[in-house]
Amino acid sequence: MIKNRRALFSSYWTCASFAGLALLSGCASTPTATQKSTGWIKDEVADSYVFGYPLVLMGVARDAAVGTEPGQAPLNTLRHAQALPPIGAANPRQPSLDTLDSTGWLDVASEPVIVALPDSHGRYVDARVLDMWTNVVWSTSDQFPTRAAGIKAQAIAFVGPGWKGDLPKNVKRVDVPTRNAWVSVRIQSNGTRDLSAVRKLQRAIRVAPLSVYTGEARSAASEPSRSNADASAPAGASGTPAAQVAALDANGFFSRLAQSLADNPPEPADPHALKILADLGVKPGEAVKLPVGSDAIAAGLADGHDRVVTPPTNLLMGNGWSWFGDGVGNYGPDYALRAYAAYAQPGIGTKDDEVRAVVTQDSDGHVLNGANRYVIHFAPNQLPPVRGFWSITAYTKDGALGESAPARLAVGDRNGARRNRDGSLDVTVSSTRGRSGNWLPAPRADMQLVLRLYAPKPQAADGTWQPPAVVRQ
Repeated sequence: MIKNRRALFSSYWTCASFAGLALLSGCASTPTATQKSTGWIKDEVADSYVFGYPLVLMGVARDAAVGTEPGQAPLNTLRHAQALPPIGAANPRQPSLDTLDSTGWLDVASEPVIVALPDSHGRYVDARVLDMWTNVVWSTSDQFPTRAAGIKAQAIAFVGPGWKGDLPKNVKRVDVPTRNAWVSVRIQSNGTRDLSAVRKLQRAIRVAPLSVYTGEARSAASEPSRSNADASAPAGASGTPAAQVAALDANGFFSRLAQSLADNPPEPADPHALKILADLGVKPGEAVKLPVGSDAIAAGLADGHDRVVTPPTNLLMGNGWSWFGDGVGNYGPDYALRAYAAYAQPGIGTKDDEVRAVVTQDSDGHVLNGANRYVIHFAPNQLPPVRGFWSITAYTKDGALGESAPARLAVGDRNGARRNRDGSLDVTVSSTRGRSGNWLPAPRADMQLVLRLYAPKPQAADGTWQPPAVVRQ
């Protein structure tokens, strides 16, 4: 299991990696061409796949979301969700029932892009911007850790590399290390009767390039730059961005990575990773020339796939649940955590934005199934530690909302969850209603539960708090 840059690229520093260079002290002999083609290629393909996965995934997600077709929006424009997600598998994995989301893609290559947020008048708002390597470059948690009381009006200028100039007064500058960035604004919703108030706040959000914001130019819809355009996706590519990336062969994956690297250099800068990619014939902005050795390349690609979808050892786990801890959102050289987070929870923020715990088994290790009845017992001192609010939602094993579930699908502290006399709280999970007032409807099939903590307290991410076990009755 790879956990950091040193572990990730340890294979690079082996004697085999230096075939053709001066003989290093401690190496008995120069490796043969056969050894090189069957040894270093597999390892470096796998390591480089893990390293580049978030950038390729973000590029695929951007290309799917940017445009003028239904469900898309031009660059530097937000697309607003207008209603809570309907039941069915066509939705994104694990859709939230607590907020309406406004999302978009920024292009800061030529000038800064301003994001102006309105006063939410006490309503919870979580906004964040991620660079193309999935690091969080800005979040409302930076200024409003107690977002349960809402946020104040503000304007932020997201500035690309190398830009120099003046910004309007009272506009905060945030530097973005990549050409593109992803912005998400999530506004608390209190059910269908509350949607008009949420939509009013959505309409008050403004996103515009600096020249448009100041009135010097008119707004113009734009598409992804040619250097960022996907020239290697499979014909008829469909499905989630993660599914599209998984369908890419080695040449397709590394071609996308090479093109994206031209405008989106690694963050943090990592010359060793770029050197390994160059060994494989992958250079920013250039056509890919992978080495000869199809079996080794295929084996490395398969290994990279497995690593991306395997939870790293520094994921927090307890009572069957798993969740991200302190390192999420700002990964540094922890490439394994970064790749898995991009795969498992796309767009995830920092530990101060949200904690999302997932469980798929009961306390006896059996797969959860809505045909059974389960109880989650929160002791008085074990309730989710939040500054905002929390909720639990049941999904199918694939992360979709169950087809047979009723309209109210989440249980939490803001929708009438009742405590016991001693201050504890029990949530009953089943496909059929029971006597418990805190009933969480579930699909009558194998399922997963997601516990969301909005504006969590520190103990939710440092391991001192754990969700209780899911016990079958």
